[in-house]
Amino acid sequence: MMSRDGEVDIVSVFRSRPALRWLVPSAAAVAVIGGGAAAGTIVASADPALPDRSAAQLLVDLQGADPAGFSGTVVQSTDLGLPGVAGLLKNVEGGGLTSLVSGSNTARVWYASDDKVRLALLGTDGETDVIRNAGDVWIWKSSDNTGTHVTLPEDIAEKAAAEKKALPTGVPSTPQEAADAALAAIDGTTKVTTTGAAEVAGRDAYELVLSPKDANSLIGQVRLAIDAAEHIPLRVDVYAKNATKPAVRVAFEQVSFTVPDAQQFTFNPPPGAKVEEVKPSSDELEQHAKQDVTKPADVAGSENIKMIGQGWTSILSAKLPDDAPSLESAAAEAGKQGGQQGEAVAGLLETLPKVSGDWGSGRLLSGSLFTVLLTDDGRVFAGAVTPEALYAVA
Repeated sequence: MMSRDGEVDIVSVFRSRPALRWLVPSAAAVAVIGGGAAAGTIVASADPALPDRSAAQLLVDLQGADPAGFSGTVVQSTDLGLPGVAGLLKNVEGGGLTSLVSGSNTARVWYASDDKVRLALLGTDGETDVIRNAGDVWIWKSSDNTGTHVTLPEDIAEKAAAEKKALPTGVPSTPQEAADAALAAIDGTTKVTTTGAAEVAGRDAYELVLSPKDANSLIGQVRLAIDAAEHIPLRVDVYAKNATKPAVRVAFEQVSFTVPDAQQFTFNPPPGAKVEEVKPSSDELEQHAKQDVTKPADVAGSENIKMIGQGWTSILSAKLPDDAPSLESAAAEAGKQGGQQGEAVAGLLETLPKVSGDWGSGRLLSGSLFTVLLTDDGRVFAGAVTPEALYAVA
């Protein structure tokens, strides 16, 4: 399973250990784009005196990781090389979208079992909590003292626990979720190596490196720091090609593997809180569980959306409705609407450079990890690829 130059034959690893294919939950497929941690929180260690482990062994370690419990602080940050866009997004919904392209978020996480999990996202305007305690799921926002209480049907709660589905789709990501999403990309197009050891949140860790073989990918590599004792990811870095600093990082700033107290998973709404009670049926939850969020066509419910290619260089292709306005019309209309949000949308469209070729003409949004092509005839192409790759499929 090891090539002469030290790279793992990842296809052989998967054939010899089929269970690795089921390591990745579909709900984590977008986590890598979610953010990372400030670079100063991680200190590289030249030699923390760890025994040697191959990349194949580390993949098996990840599969078998099963900590009794843990808690810690996760810091997420991202810099996609779009300073102009980040500035415009400050005017959209109070600037909450800015951290998606340039900024950071901090969260606290507690885990006692697959059905006892809590995550608290800390923001400048308050805190948002997501708590799973057996058949009860609470989502609460301190900013307006509102919450949602979801009571899971007994049979669904038991099944979710058995299948290790701790939190609903869409909650802020952790290093584990980011690692799952990165591992989802492993196939014959991926080079897998190790770089030795590191120290993350005061703990010794091994580093596993995933790199695309296709030169059209904008992603240079994804680095996973795996706890030497507990085998869970402590940090995930996503680097753009030829970059020396990560564009995306998700990492524990502090972590403890002591099982959290049961009180952490008991939620009592504060005085005056407005709580919406939701009691979905088993059929509703089963139907939702069958949806594959990794398939854009399923999400959009439209045959006009499809995925071209696979792996690191897959490209999302979409066709806007025939009656949709052109880019120029959309920018003009947004500007007429006025207000901070309208001005931000109009400004964003105007900042996109015009491009053209045999495929037609349009505008291009390019960052360090992704490229989006908006054509004048209503087509959209997006992927973690070079502009030339988008032009080719357009």
